[in-house]
Amino acid sequence: MDIIKEPIHYQNQQLCLKVWTFLVESLAGAEMPSWHYHKEVEFILVLAGVHEMDTLSRTYRLEPGDVIVIGTNQLHRAVGHPGHEVEYIVLHVDLEPYFDPATINYLSCFMEILQPLDGLNELFRSNKEAREAVGKAISCIHEEVMARRHGYEVAVSMHIKALMLAMLRHDVNGILTPGGKLDAHVLKPVIAYIDEHLGGKISMQELSSLAGMSYVYFSKYFKSHMGLAFTEYVNRRRIAKATRLLALTNRKITDIAHSVGLENMAHFYEMFKRFNGCTPKQFKGKMTLPAEAE
Repeated sequence: MDIIKEPIHYQNQQLCLKVWTFLVESLAGAEMPSWHYHKEVEFILVLAGVHEMDTLSRTYRLEPGDVIVIGTNQLHRAVGHPGHEVEYIVLHVDLEPYFDPATINYLSCFMEILQPLDGLNELFRSNKEAREAVGKAISCIHEEVMARRHGYEVAVSMHIKALMLAMLRHDVNGILTPGGKLDAHVLKPVIAYIDEHLGGKISMQELSSLAGMSYVYFSKYFKSHMGLAFTEYVNRRRIAKATRLLALTNRKITDIAHSVGLENMAHFYEMFKRFNGCTPKQFKGKMTLPAEAE
């Protein structure tokens, strides 16, 4: 199974996005597209025809006016149907640069700490107002980038924020409220340190010093702002990395467990099943979907 890290070439480096319209007709005998991923969040708005997208957890069937979002580094692929034509807009965007001092407290809502943004897709399916608001923002961003009229960068920035606001305002299931509001200056270096050191020991004492807090205060502060206890957050990050390594490599399970700092295999299996709902071996089996076996 081919898995590709797709490079996204921004049309404007300052805007950190790429938006394009695709008109695709699948041909009989065409190979199934490869699984791919990228750090940018991806939005899709279907204009005509029927479009299907696979993620590891489900298949989305999209009709005209439907939208979906694929979270950062989530594996996905398009599913073509021979003889059928589909037209859709794809928006790839790094959302982080769009948070300024006035909105930085909402950055944590889009960091995908507990679950990917994909969780919003059920909202888009069931809530017409949310679907239309997000679809309108995607269309406006596409129109502005294609036309490049004077001041289009300002317009695009406004529409990106309108898109994020639509998701926040319609999020009745709390997908975008993982915890308290993020003090980016304090916690972003802590989060970056954790991600860079998942293969070794991560000391809360060391990180409390990095944050300029006492051990006890840091423990309470982290949980209130992130929505998770420190150890729980680190374990989730370890398992998330292990899951990606299982999907992207042929390394042995024991090797992967050790590479994310979990040398006790019983503990690794218990956590993997708790966070993914299956064992590592079962997860590898999921990667080969029926369509690939035909």
